[in-house]
Amino acid sequence: MRRIEVQITDPIGLHARPASFLCQEAGKYESDIFLKKDTTTANLKSIMNIMSLGIKTGETVLIEAEGKDEDQAIDALIKIMQEQKIID
Repeated sequence: MRRIEVQITDPIGLHARPASFLCQEAGKYESDIFLKKDTTTANLKSIMNIMSLGIKTGETVLIEAEGKDEDQAIDALIKIMQEQKIID
């Protein structure tokens, strides 16, 4: 299992457009991939799950992946988040 904690820096928070990119990217991997905020966990392969977290600017979330391609999945998701300016 690989985990990484990130702080959301986008002024709008984690909104629909970047969330859709994350969901599409997560769907490319066999690993189970989750986004955790406080005590709530969302499947990163589900746009509705992601949006239900209501992640705001300045909040810290945990991305967690478990499976044979977990490292590639986390690396790709971090890259997307940086490209979409969700994180620094």
